[in-house]
Amino acid sequence: MMLHIPEVLTPSQVARLRARLDAADWVDGRATVGSQGAQVKQNRQLPELSPLGRELGEVVLTALLAHPLFVSAALPLRNVPPLFNRYEGGEHYGLHIDSAVRTVPGTNLRLRTDLSCTLFLSEPDDYDGGELVVVDTYGTHEVKLPAGDLILYSSSSLHRVEPVTRGVRVCSFFWTQSMVRDDGHRQLLFELDQTIQKLRLRLGECEEVLNLTGHYHNLLRQWGEV
Repeated sequence: MMLHIPEVLTPSQVARLRARLDAADWVDGRATVGSQGAQVKQNRQLPELSPLGRELGEVVLTALLAHPLFVSAALPLRNVPPLFNRYEGGEHYGLHIDSAVRTVPGTNLRLRTDLSCTLFLSEPDDYDGGELVVVDTYGTHEVKLPAGDLILYSSSSLHRVEPVTRGVRVCSFFWTQSMVRDDGHRQLLFELDQTIQKLRLRLGECEEVLNLTGHYHNLLRQWGEV
């Protein structure tokens, strides 16, 4: 699954986050990856335990968990607290795959990374390069979204960030463990839920919509983990 989720943050929320982030102290981004990632990663990040990062991460998660399209697609169970990165002056992140399991910084809690999330905090015209390139079974996809929009994709996908040759690319990124482990099952549930919502708007709470809703919840009960 790869899904563009628009308007997670409003323009005013993006502006407030960027004002705080632009004045922050950034560190070498290689501090948060293993040996393989460190060989291809060149960017800067807020420290994992940064109070500012935690504060702004809560803003991001609160907005995202209130977004019906994200909830429908991801069926989130747990999230790694959002991190923030910055690319400029040719910085980039070469082709890599995210770790299958991550530890929540400052805790002993570990979660499985089913879905990767990148929330764009720079407008596309503010920088050259910096495309997120995702390689999956359906091909190669380049992503460069408006500020406040998020891309959701399978953490099992190879991906990279192209060099930023002009301006600054600022994003938030994090991982989600879904209630539904299998990507195919999750995709089926998402499509079924979207169909139910469209039928409900067109037909109201009719017998057919009620039956489909029952099938959705029975499948979620069969496939879900809580």
